[in-house]
Amino acid sequence: MATFHRCATSCDHPKTNSPAMRIAQIAPLYERVPPLMYGGTERVVSYLTEELVRQGHDVTLFASGDSITRARLIACSQRSLRLDKQVIDPLAHHFVLLEEVFARAAEFDILHFHVDYLHYPISARHTELRHVTTLHGLLDLPDLKPLYKTFSRIPLVSISHAQRRPLPWANWQGTVYHGLPLDLYKASDAPGNYLVFLGRVAPEKRLDRAIEIAKRTGMPLKVAAKVDAADRKYFDQSIKPLLDDPLVEWIGEVSEESGKPDLLANAYALLFPIDWPEPFGLVLIEAMASGTPAIAYRCGSVPELIEEGLTGFIVDDLNSAVEAVAKVQNVDRRLCRQRFEERFSIERMAQNYLEIYDRILGPLG
Repeated sequence: MATFHRCATSCDHPKTNSPAMRIAQIAPLYERVPPLMYGGTERVVSYLTEELVRQGHDVTLFASGDSITRARLIACSQRSLRLDKQVIDPLAHHFVLLEEVFARAAEFDILHFHVDYLHYPISARHTELRHVTTLHGLLDLPDLKPLYKTFSRIPLVSISHAQRRPLPWANWQGTVYHGLPLDLYKASDAPGNYLVFLGRVAPEKRLDRAIEIAKRTGMPLKVAAKVDAADRKYFDQSIKPLLDDPLVEWIGEVSEESGKPDLLANAYALLFPIDWPEPFGLVLIEAMASGTPAIAYRCGSVPELIEEGLTGFIVDDLNSAVEAVAKVQNVDRRLCRQRFEERFSIERMAQNYLEIYDRILGPLG
């Protein structure tokens, strides 16, 4: 069995007084860490990595070569795969990543995977290694049940309690909600005069509902969204015709550097009219950090994240969504921001993960 050498008390965590750890964060290669634009998983990996470094832990990030981090970076592809037009088979690059990880695995106290189930056959056979996997996607595919029955001992972390429902018997070590740096978004005291839809254009995200809500309320809607190649046909056939409305403004994909903080802070409300069991919904806490309430459909993690009347409104149909728009004026945007700070800070997320790492590693000695 490998020997793990966590630092002594001289490099204790400044707040928790827990020993510093040697931690590997293993990210997907599709986007850089952090992503240039859209990319929820890589964004969370970046926030977690940087906070763990800030807290004094020895962190190594396995990611694409164009990633930016204060941790030690092991480049497993030259650049993010989405930006590399020469990439035809992204899976091949991820097997290179796994080889890099397991060649160095004994250097770490714990391996934290964010690459779904790719590593399970290898991890299951390296019983001397300590590892955990955060699952960032949906788990309701029938194909996953035999997979997780076979690899039933793989330690897992969910990003919401709702995410676990298809596999309640899996080896869950805890649920850790995503967190954001406190200085990433600033709250505005006064509501703006437009609604905003932010995220990805796909059938399950229901931008068509957002446009209908805007039309029924007579409020302008700013659409800041990404269109993946897989959803291009849906966008062209079902969404593009709806954009030809004076109330709708198409902005396209945005980032923190290209105006997302102001877009959210100055909005009257965020529309999140999803039609699927959303595992988390990072944009919900981005809006919360901006003091902007969300109007979200009752799906997936939404009831866990939104506090009714405090940080937004949970709705079941178009009529209740339209009614919620009128209620937004009663939300205290400063209190909305305060609830974000209390529930969804990056420090809280890192501490939750450190507690799981400690449990997996067991007592020193």
